[in-house]
Amino acid sequence: MINRHFFLTTLPKDKLSADHFERRETERPVPAEGEVLLRTLYMALDAASRAWMHGATYRAGLASGDLMAGMSLAEVIESRSSNLAPGDLVFTETGWQVFAVVPAQTLTKLPRIEPLSHLVSIYGVPGLTAYFGLLECGQPKPGDTVVISAAGGAVGSIAGQIARIKGCRVVGIAGGRAKCALLTAELGFDAAVDYKAGNLLEDLKSACPDGIDVYFDNTGGEVLDACLANMAQYGRIVCCRAVSQYDAGTPGAGPSGFPGQAILKSLTIRGFLLFDFLGEQERAISELSGWVNTGQIEVREDVLEGFDSLPSALVGLLAGENVGKRMVKVF
Repeated sequence: MINRHFFLTTLPKDKLSADHFERRETERPVPAEGEVLLRTLYMALDAASRAWMHGATYRAGLASGDLMAGMSLAEVIESRSSNLAPGDLVFTETGWQVFAVVPAQTLTKLPRIEPLSHLVSIYGVPGLTAYFGLLECGQPKPGDTVVISAAGGAVGSIAGQIARIKGCRVVGIAGGRAKCALLTAELGFDAAVDYKAGNLLEDLKSACPDGIDVYFDNTGGEVLDACLANMAQYGRIVCCRAVSQYDAGTPGAGPSGFPGQAILKSLTIRGFLLFDFLGEQERAISELSGWVNTGQIEVREDVLEGFDSLPSALVGLLAGENVGKRMVKVF
């Protein structure tokens, strides 16, 4: 009957560490009328979690003493609502805790797909973000050169494979030889550029001799600068995330090549949130599942075991340890 939680004890002034979290135990909560008791199965980890420590984004910011925020795939174990029954699966904000009480009216029952982890990755936020960000915002055409930053991550690895399916030449930007080799040897990228080695600006120019038609930006910072300088005329930039700026005391400055490059090359730059496209979620999942079932998309997941591994798992994610979606299996 014990619940376990992780609280954010202090806001980090520089790099996040496991020392910024404290594990506590309380009695398991009891649902009231109209509520359900959830048990966390998989806790999703995302670099945006670090951005919440800087202040409000698309959600409220975090303060010292708060329960650490996070989304999870969870199972209903007790229900006081006719909308959900024990055994039903949902994906929702639970925070970093094993058990959570949530109003049933805010939840949507998910299909029981095996492996269940796919509901967190390809059919969850990363897969839908990659799908809508690339296809609706980037609008790639066959023959386009598409560049993806953080290409070994949860969103980037899927976005690159979708671009390949759509007949594009795909170049991934990743950190380290091993990740770059994985992109080309296993995920079907045409080329990969290691931002940790060599000269990124010149390496991109060599990999994209005709310029970049679509840049899917997951990093911001210097990588965005280098891509701006290599954009083709009428290119499109999709602003998805800015992970290079998250794990620091203050967010970084904007790209130095903007707005000059945007004006000279008639670029389209578009940011988006997944919430913009949730009305089309069923269509996206149908198409994604078709690509997965036919082997056109290889799903990469980075699953760590055990609730107590959450702090170190997030710190490692920010350091770029993962390939594919990082999550923690709680049960």
